[in-house]
Amino acid sequence: MNKTYHRVEQIAGNVIVVQADGVSYRELAEVASTRGSSLAQVIRLEGDRVYLQVFAGSRGVATDAQVRFLGDTMRVAFSDALLGRVFTGSGQPRDKGPAITENLIPIGGPSVNPAKRIIPRNMVRTGIPMIDVFNSLVESQKLPIFSVAGEPYNDLLARIALQAEVDVIILGGMGLKHDDYLFFRDILEKNGALSRSVLFIHTAADPTVECQLVPDIALAVAEKFALQGKRVLVLLTDMTNFADALKEIAITMEQIPSNRGYPGDLYSQLAARYEKAVDFEGAGSITVLAVTTMPGDDVTHPVPDNTGYITEGQFYLRNGRIEPFGSLSRLKQLVNSSTRDDHRTVMTTMIQLYAAFKETLEKRAMGFRMSAWDNKLLTYGERFEEELMALSVNIPLEQALDRGWRIMADCFEPEETGIPSKLIKQFWPAEQAADKTADDKTDKTAAK
Repeated sequence: MNKTYHRVEQIAGNVIVVQADGVSYRELAEVASTRGSSLAQVIRLEGDRVYLQVFAGSRGVATDAQVRFLGDTMRVAFSDALLGRVFTGSGQPRDKGPAITENLIPIGGPSVNPAKRIIPRNMVRTGIPMIDVFNSLVESQKLPIFSVAGEPYNDLLARIALQAEVDVIILGGMGLKHDDYLFFRDILEKNGALSRSVLFIHTAADPTVECQLVPDIALAVAEKFALQGKRVLVLLTDMTNFADALKEIAITMEQIPSNRGYPGDLYSQLAARYEKAVDFEGAGSITVLAVTTMPGDDVTHPVPDNTGYITEGQFYLRNGRIEPFGSLSRLKQLVNSSTRDDHRTVMTTMIQLYAAFKETLEKRAMGFRMSAWDNKLLTYGERFEEELMALSVNIPLEQALDRGWRIMADCFEPEETGIPSKLIKQFWPAEQAADKTADDKTDKTAAK
């Protein structure tokens, strides 16, 4: 029988304290207030003192409010009927569709046993050259997108949602502006991708506790789809808002703050979510891409700093582009050797040439005279940024590799690239080679 308590010991923000026994961590409770009843979740236990986070806020909750513990943790419904739907951070319909109540599954469970994981081996194609060619996304990988406010990171996530070669997209929005929520919903619906997507959206106007629930709900649903053999891509934005929600609750409960006021278990809280990325033996996979905004573009901020120790690389989004320097996919070598013979060579050579282009820009800024080689690098760098780095570029991997060869052939002689002659013969654009042969013949005739 569920116990009911009639005395609230303390109210601080959206957290209330009740003296109770036999209560478990994360257990749900029903709190009666002057505004009606609201769900709450146990977030801390100190002896017989139970701290509960009230979903709808503590406004209207009096010290004589009734608190009834439900004997169960937070659960979310799971079925194929979730596809094409939009829900709140607590799993309630946001799209005015019917509530889904069957097959409830717990959220916030442990990550998968390492013995049940397999080595990642499949690439997730996105149609974005700076990902597919230079930092390939791999199934079961966990990668953050480090950015700052004002960068088009939500546009990038939307493009990935539309173009990624996966079976199911699960979008978890935390602290979104209402316009951002409508942007995701409308663009997925307009392009026919909503039918394979599930959206769990917490807006800035929603209760803070729902922000904390979004990753757990999204990943719990993703795990069930993956066990059905589906390739699932989980897109989360923004994990800094998630961490700020943890910080707000920790301050309310008067916990001793750690770095910049964040709770001391920030690393564990982030790792518990990211480690849900997995490739199941004999089933599907979960891949996680999560936006992490960096206040003041400071990578040493606690959220990106802790994230970097957990994830398998990162993408840096700056000036509307994925930067090749600093961006890293530590698992790319597991897949880019099986795509096309020239993939690794094109990736390495083009980045080396782009680094040389950056050095040439510094020389020019300092007033040095430009050599013929410098001028070639300037032309190459401008084309590289325009034809491959721009987020508007939307082409398959093979076409991106061919475009890379074209850019190098238009700017350099084959021997200037340092590419092995075997690959030059196989992939160097034929018309450039023909033009060079004709030029050589003309030079020899003129010499005679």
